[in-house]
Amino acid sequence: MSSIEQTLSIIKPDAVERSLVDNIKDIFTKNNLKIKESKKIHISKDEASEFYKVHQSKPFYNDLCAYLSSGPIVVMILEGESAVITNRKLMGATNPKDAEENTIRKLYGISIDKNSVHGSDSIENAKKEIEFFFKN
Repeated sequence: MSSIEQTLSIIKPDAVERSLVDNIKDIFTKNNLKIKESKKIHISKDEASEFYKVHQSKPFYNDLCAYLSSGPIVVMILEGESAVITNRKLMGATNPKDAEENTIRKLYGISIDKNSVHGSDSIENAKKEIEFFFKN
């Protein structure tokens, strides 16, 4: 049985800087993901550290936080059937070199760090991540 889910998507600073927001949003909507909410924000390094806390022990953690807070980002709630998996397929592998053709990271990613997008990796994390950016 399929179900309607919500997931979080972030268009990262490299993609915002290169004016790719509309192109990326088009990929989501053409693949049956509705953009329920969207906002452009600039988060602090402290907020980025909090958001990426799950990666705290990893060697790339500080760079990741510095990067996410380096410029404006667009955060979105995507909704659709199996939204978490659909979004992850659309994004492609973390490293753009390894990503499948026509995925967002293959099309727009610059490097493993500047890979243009973030998406929740599970329904549980999607709930936490949506709450993080869209506390009402």
